[in-house]
Amino acid sequence: MTTTVLTISRLEARHLADLVAQFSELLENATSAADAAEAADDPAVARLTPTPYPDDDEAAADFRSATSGDLLGRRSSDALRVLADLAPAFAEGDDTADPDDTLPIELDADAGWAWMRTLTAIRLVIATRLGIADDDDRQDDDERYAVYDWIGFRLDGIVNALA
Repeated sequence: MTTTVLTISRLEARHLADLVAQFSELLENATSAADAAEAADDPAVARLTPTPYPDDDEAAADFRSATSGDLLGRRSSDALRVLADLAPAFAEGDDTADPDDTLPIELDADAGWAWMRTLTAIRLVIATRLGIADDDDRQDDDERYAVYDWIGFRLDGIVNALA
């Protein structure tokens, strides 16, 4: 079994864990919504649960109702895996540790896929919230894009490591 080692600073690990926790909360709110259509009213959740029937509202609603629970459940499971992998960054007694210290995080193939799916989904949520539909929508002077770019950087590293 191939294992990839992701090296990340404590500070990055904490920021990433915060983003993943926020993502998990979004998923929890979406799965506890009264129905799939209500959850899909959030454009970010709708982007996480795409439909193959964008021109047929009834078919899209049926498809979303039948699949969104499983899809959001898998995304939630993946996010929990990432949080578990980041947990050593928060080990008891490490509060005084240098935030620039690096941590090695070993990822087997299953964990690597969970990380890729989670970072991709978080990037989709950020893109939706920022109104990014394509590369032309990017505003270099807006600091919020730094988080979007950082998640993309980490995602690219994992993809290349597992390729």
